[in-house]
Parts: sequence; structure tokens; C-alpha cells
Amino acid sequence: MRMAAIIEYDGSGFCGWQRQDGARTVQGCVEEAFGKVADSVVPVTVAGRTDSGVHACAQVIHFDTEVVRSSHGWLRGANSNLPAGIAVLWTGQVAADFHARFSAVGREYRYVILNRSVRPSYLARRVTHEYRPLDVKCMRSAAQMLVGIHDFSSYRAVQCQAKSPVRELRRLDFERRGDLVIMTAVANAFLHHMVRNLAGVLMAIGAGEKPQSWAREVLDAHDRTLGGITAAADGLYLTGVEYPPHHGIPRLPPVSGLW
Repeated sequence: MRMAAIIEYDGSGFCGWQRQDGARTVQGCVEEAFGKVADSVVPVTVAGRTDSGVHACAQVIHFDTEVVRSSHGWLRGANSNLPAGIAVLWTGQVAADFHARFSAVGREYRYVILNRSVRPSYLARRVTHEYRPLDVKCMRSAAQMLVGIHDFSSYRAVQCQAKSPVRELRRLDFERRGDLVIMTAVANAFLHHMVRNLAGVLMAIGAGEKPQSWAREVLDAHDRTLGGITAAADGLYLTGVEYPPHHGIPRLPPVSGLW
């Protein structure tokens, strides 16, 4: 049978999602935990791989197994074998045609910026620090130039392996909450480093380093080398994966003191 699960993790203690020889990864720890519950090897498939230092509030996986356990048994058993920094929030049996990655119709990320002159202390590695005052209204206006279906070649990593650079960016917005500036990005799917590259361009605009029109100029150039810096992984969270309702994957609201 095919099982799905929703997990959260603090990415600062792992070398990204994807399993790597000799490295501590989220996938490696999750597969080991579920494997102990099943007493067998349990490879898992993820909705979206995250880089080293990137966090998740509602990552989705699936795996196939012949072992019969209740949903509660899978959840409790996995959590008892997971290290600090990873937790399973939900498990459930799904149809055989469900695929954590290819069945998804949308993804949401949030990028959290501590915008003050002093660097973070207890929030270190959980927020990105920008000491220059950011004009959120200006960033929001520039962001609207990027919403829609576009070729995002300028906003993806040079090493991105996606066959097409075209994505539908459905929402890109900013809000300020005290010293925190929060960027929310929603798309059908994202390219490698796309969210961090969007943040890098829009932070430069918010700091007055570039005009608002630069966001669109970078987009139209279709050239990553003209896109400015890739913002740090610190502060980036995968906050949701959307599926058609018939798959029965719940949308869990993020639980965080950052928003």
C-alpha cells in the first residue's frame, strides 16, 4: 500500500533533504525512522527537495510498503526514531496513483528577514539578516511585475536541472511585522534557488540599491548572471504543498513564532 506523510524540520542541522553518502540529511533520517517501524528498507519520495539550511513546516512524502500499521502507529513510531529537528505531523494511506511530487498542483514558501541593524541571536539560522532598512511597499510593487506565467531563467540556479524554466508564480507578496519582513511566494512549482533569487533581487530593491523596474529587467534578460545575489538559505521555509482534494492530503497551518 502507499502511505503519505507530512513532516516538519529545522534544516539548519542537515545537509539538505537529499540523501548523500557520509552526510546527515533529512531524507536519510526519515527513511531510517520509517524503516525501523517497518523493519525493512523504506525509500521515500518527497514533494520538493530543499537545500542545506532550508526549513519545512509541511513537507509531503510518500512511500510504498507491505507492512500493515495504523496511521497512528506509523506517526508515533517514526517520531520515536527521529532526531531532534524533524517531526512527522500526519500520516495516512493514499491511493496507489498518488505521488508526492507529481500530484502536487501548488507550493508555498515563506522567506523571513530580520530587518534591523543588530544581527540575530536566538533566531540565528532561522531568519535572514538585513541591516539596511527595507521599503516593503517598494518591494511589494516590484514583486507584482513577476506574478504570472514567465520564463524564470534569470531567477534559477545555473545548475538547475529542470527541463523548462517556465513557471506560474501565483502570488509574491511582502508584509512587515515589527522588525520582521516576510515574503510569501506561491507557484505551481519552483526552480532550483528560485525563491532565494527572487528574495535577493527584491531585497536589493527594498534597500534602495536598485529601482523597482530592475525586477522585470532581470526577468526579461533570461540570464542568471544579471540577477544579483542568491539570498541566504537562512529564513526560507516550505510552508505548504497543495494537492487536488480527492487525494485527501490535509493542509496544516504552519505553527511558528515567526509569523
